[in-house]
Amino acid sequence: MQDWEIEFEWLKVRHYVKDGMKKDELPDLNTILLLMGVQEYGRVKASFTKEEKQDLMHIAVCRLLSSDGYFEFVGRDADGWPHWKQTESIDMKGISSQERFLKEKIIQYFKEEERI
Repeated sequence: MQDWEIEFEWLKVRHYVKDGMKKDELPDLNTILLLMGVQEYGRVKASFTKEEKQDLMHIAVCRLLSSDGYFEFVGRDADGWPHWKQTESIDMKGISSQERFLKEKIIQYFKEEERI
């Protein structure tokens, strides 16, 4: 995808999430990862601890990168938390290239779910 296509599709994802949450502001990358992590976890709580939020974002990243074979789902623990095993190393330098890659994966995720 070209940069303009990513930005256009990313904006569509952000608007979809904003409208679904009935918020006034567009969510950022971390918010979308957190919400995806909650969806993959499959359980909603009134609030999550800071550590749980980090775990949820990690779950989202693992899920996104599993489509390219970087992670493999290994199961859930007794509390229902999904666990992933890294199967390939990820060689990506710089924050901007990591964010671009994650945005592309999130766009793909939402398209596969037929949400955008």
